[in-house]
Amino acid sequence: MPTEIRRAVVADAETVLTMMGELAEYQDQRADVTASVADWQGFLAREDVVVLIAEVDGAVAGYVSALRRPYLWVGGDHLALDDLYVREQFRDRGVGRELMLALARHALPDRLPISWGLRLENTAGYRFYERLGARLVTKTAAGWSPEAYERQLNETAQLSE
Repeated sequence: MPTEIRRAVVADAETVLTMMGELAEYQDQRADVTASVADWQGFLAREDVVVLIAEVDGAVAGYVSALRRPYLWVGGDHLALDDLYVREQFRDRGVGRELMLALARHALPDRLPISWGLRLENTAGYRFYERLGARLVTKTAAGWSPEAYERQLNETAQLSE
């Protein structure tokens, strides 16, 4: 069964959001997904948001999403891979590899580096990306929620009064 890869369009917003929810559920992060279909319609209309959908025999099998962003260290842009997700019934059939290669084909004309994060416990992911020839560097990701930084700003303002 051949895998067809295509760029997502605005009409795919609900499909992409559904798969994102499936991925979040798989990663025990479902509560963190607060985007709406309308949000995704807006994202998919943007040129800097790249979402590629894989279909096998007409069934949606997975997606890869990335953002084209400035890469200040090199003076150009790069693709920041956000998600790579393959639905369970399509795993171990090369769909993830096809999605990654399609993303590489998208990046190649502008020779954009592609980077992404990976959980330390995702050993299968490490093996997958190493087989693609990716260089894996251990880093810790940090996140600062609006609630947390607002609290810091308020505390700082109170101290300076």
